Amino acid sequence: MAKIFDQGYIEIQDATQNNLKHVDLQVPKYETTVFVGLSGSGKSSLVFDTIAAASRRELNETFPSFTQQYLPKFGQPHVKDIEHLPVAIVIEQQRLGKNARSTLATYTGIYSLLRLLFSRIGKPFIGYSDTFSFNLPQGMCPACQGLGYVDDIDESKLIDPEKSLNQGAITFVSFGPDTWRWRRYGTSGLFDDDKPIKDYTKEEYELLMHAPQQRLEHPGKGFPRTALYEGVVPRIRRSVIGKKEAEHHREAIAAIVTRKPCPVCHGTRLRPEVLTNHINGQNIAEVSAMDLRHVLKFLAGITEPLATDVVRELSTKIQSLVDIGLGYLTLDRGTSSLSGGEAQRIKIAKYLTSALVDMVYILDEPSVGLHPHDIQLIKQALTRLKDKGNTVLVVEHNPAMIDFADYVVEMGPQAGQGGGTVTFTGTYPELLASDTLTGTWLRKAHQWGAERQPTGHLALRNVTRNNLKGVDVDVPLGVMTVISGVAGSGKSSLVSALREQLTTDYIDLAQAPVGINIRSTPATYLGILDEIRKIFSQANGRVGTSWFSYNGKGACPRCKGKGVTITNMAFMDPIVQTCELCQGKRYSEEALQYSYHDKNVAEVLQMSVTAAATFFADSPKVAAKLHNLDRVGLGYLTLAQPLTTLSGGELQRLKLAVELGKKGTIYLLDEPTAGLHLKDTARLMTLFNELVAAGNSLIIIEHNLAVIGQADWLIDVGPDAGRYGGQIQYSGTPRESVKVATSRTGVALKAWIENKSGLEGG
Repeated sequence: MAKIFDQGYIEIQDATQNNLKHVDLQVPKYETTVFVGLSGSGKSSLVFDTIAAASRRELNETFPSFTQQYLPKFGQPHVKDIEHLPVAIVIEQQRLGKNARSTLATYTGIYSLLRLLFSRIGKPFIGYSDTFSFNLPQGMCPACQGLGYVDDIDESKLIDPEKSLNQGAITFVSFGPDTWRWRRYGTSGLFDDDKPIKDYTKEEYELLMHAPQQRLEHPGKGFPRTALYEGVVPRIRRSVIGKKEAEHHREAIAAIVTRKPCPVCHGTRLRPEVLTNHINGQNIAEVSAMDLRHVLKFLAGITEPLATDVVRELSTKIQSLVDIGLGYLTLDRGTSSLSGGEAQRIKIAKYLTSALVDMVYILDEPSVGLHPHDIQLIKQALTRLKDKGNTVLVVEHNPAMIDFADYVVEMGPQAGQGGGTVTFTGTYPELLASDTLTGTWLRKAHQWGAERQPTGHLALRNVTRNNLKGVDVDVPLGVMTVISGVAGSGKSSLVSALREQLTTDYIDLAQAPVGINIRSTPATYLGILDEIRKIFSQANGRVGTSWFSYNGKGACPRCKGKGVTITNMAFMDPIVQTCELCQGKRYSEEALQYSYHDKNVAEVLQMSVTAAATFFADSPKVAAKLHNLDRVGLGYLTLAQPLTTLSGGELQRLKLAVELGKKGTIYLLDEPTAGLHLKDTARLMTLFNELVAAGNSLIIIEHNLAVIGQADWLIDVGPDAGRYGGQIQYSGTPRESVKVATSRTGVALKAWIENKSGLEGG
């Protein structure tokens, strides 16, 4: 038995998950392995959908079946066997939720320890740990319920006084005449529905706008039988703001709501008496408002023996966050405002203090959102995790995150159906010397861009948003401008200020997720499915277009157009199988009898984007959209490929494809190279140059040195993050930035241009 535990490899046999082609692989344990290759080549399928899924599934099965029904479900990966598999901890690029009550301190457990510290040694004694919590009644400010802010609704934005209820006097979205929300007022019997609001008595206006929830004794005809009446303002506050629906009406809510610090607690979230308790002259709210570096100084000044253990535990947790480059964050920073990169680093820091060993830590592009300056800290942290006796697997594209690998696995040779094969295994020097795709691109020389002349400027003056310190900068138009700087330096704040200055239309391609579900495909996202159905309809004697929809008449009767059947197994994982009747084609036999150019609709939807662009050459509307998808490097996708199977890089390019072809506009992009291989990045740069040549302006937040080096103009924000940033370190051509020692990006570019092998992070 001892020999099994000495095994130096995780051994994968015959993995066929997604596009993997019977992959056999040995991944060394207790080392760092980086997986490289094109987006869609099979890296995530192997690392996340096979190795991680198998480990998490096996771990879940150690719990009683009753407990398993409450655990996340990980499907059975398509793999013959995996041997010597440790417990997997997956650290993904996901934001930390949107709970207004969650802060950096509460999420990491630091606030619980801080509460304990103040309850133990704070003077005067005012109560135990719970007294210091803004999430519990004992400690929360009664005016704002511990949120630190209050929302005021501007009534003048809700009502048009010139109109009656029947004319649409309630202007807020979803309260229009004859909507179900409007009927609560129009059929209440309380008002003359044809009387303009300006003619209401004071009592009528109060009843319409502010009446508390109540049962009406004699409602009008058509009033919902079991419904309660409630004024417009409390109803919007209760049923729209703060509810799921708020996501759909974000702009409408922003127009009527003004958020300001709570006038009672002044944003501290706590009861006034809690703030009378001090340690060395500081109350708990003042410590929470400190950045992590200053919290460490505060803790170092505490000498009371009673607090020794708590101070040691707090210092350890906070130091691990500082070591990974997050020292600029304040304890009271809301988790919803943290970037995906910051969230991932917080999770890494948590595991750095863990006593558990012999785990496999799996990371998804930890370099995303990080400046080359910060990447060193991530590499040091992951090396510490490995040195404790763990295995580290990283899916990555950034050369600066590949060079520290003990072992490299490249997937390829292409993306989609052309990938799914292991094309290289070995050390980083061996990869550099290889003729694989990644090896070849790593050896390419680095060059500066064209440095085109701007056609105009957008002047930003005295910008003080967030951490920006009265910034003045001219943002050039008609060229490609990159805004760079370390994570948290103020780049996004600068772009937010810029966005507010724009008077013309612009295209915002920030990394908001694409709204997708099991039925979403490239064809549905591009909006070409209706056109394809029309083409089939006209080619077949104008038979109804619904026959060519797997959501309509043409759907397979067994799977209802999903292509799979899902059998619910109570507390076990549901079983997903390819539909036996349609073989996954989604269509009924009758629908498949009709053809266009000798292909039925299912065969057409299985075509690649590149092939379909040629197939529909005589339909310019369809061909043009498919060509745009090909231009952003997604020609290998099939028209019917579920978008749920696409990587983050693929989804971002999909969004870009939809917005191509517009002239004279401004494109705002936020790390468009996230998830892209060096080859894909170069292809994207060609596209960006075409957009500028067509008269567009590109303003890009980016850390990728290949993109920064190719830009026409560089604005570098820094020098560091949080209160240590927020200043313009450099504004000019990228080529000249290498002479500016105070510009972190200039320093990184200098190393990049001098290092042709690409070791320094492009």
